[in-house]
Amino acid sequence: MKDKKEKAGTSPCLAEGFGTFALVFAGCGAIVVNDAFPGSLGHLGVSLVFGLVVMAMIYSVGNISGAHLNPAVTLGFLFAGRFDRRMAPGYIASQLLGAFIAAAMLKCLFPQSANLGATLPGLGIMQAFFVELILSFLLMFVILNVSTGHMEKGIMAGVAVGGTIAFEALLGGPISGASMNPARSLAPAILSGQISSLWIYIAAPLLGTCLAHPTCRWIQGSNCCIENNRKDGGLANEQEN
Repeated sequence: MKDKKEKAGTSPCLAEGFGTFALVFAGCGAIVVNDAFPGSLGHLGVSLVFGLVVMAMIYSVGNISGAHLNPAVTLGFLFAGRFDRRMAPGYIASQLLGAFIAAAMLKCLFPQSANLGATLPGLGIMQAFFVELILSFLLMFVILNVSTGHMEKGIMAGVAVGGTIAFEALLGGPISGASMNPARSLAPAILSGQISSLWIYIAAPLLGTCLAHPTCRWIQGSNCCIENNRKDGGLANEQEN
């Protein structure tokens, strides 16, 4: 019982904050470095950095918090009935805090950067919106199918999720920036003043991750999320017990 209480306390929120900090610092930092030294990483390199840092964080803190690292993913788990709603505000606040600390550090280290790796539409506004929506949908669909309860953990979960983020960044980066993550976009946009299209990177990921759950149930069966919660004894079940 003591272990269950500790798991439901501050440690998961600290893990989410740290993991999101690493995601934004490494991923947005890769964009900033590539802009400062053109061609040093390239689009492929930046995409791989995002995928690899997410994979590393899943293996590092996935057993503590589930390594959501993304408010849209947290709400996607909540919508799927895999996550205790009482934990959601703490997770989201921690993710945002971690993202803002990372963006602030990048601003201090690279004051010459114009956008700190903020996501910006490469084409039209609506094209960027629908690309973000589809990419977020696909990401959450993969996460729901490789996670247990709300926890992204296991031998292959990090590879699957990190690989999905990498190929989505390769595909969607030139069109929308391939954020799929409101925290990742919000922090650098606000600190760099690039807020004109910020709504895209909040609305599209939230809608896309919520659409993933009905599709998952349609393909896996109506009890898919219920079964996952039973197998995991996920956070919601732990607190009920």
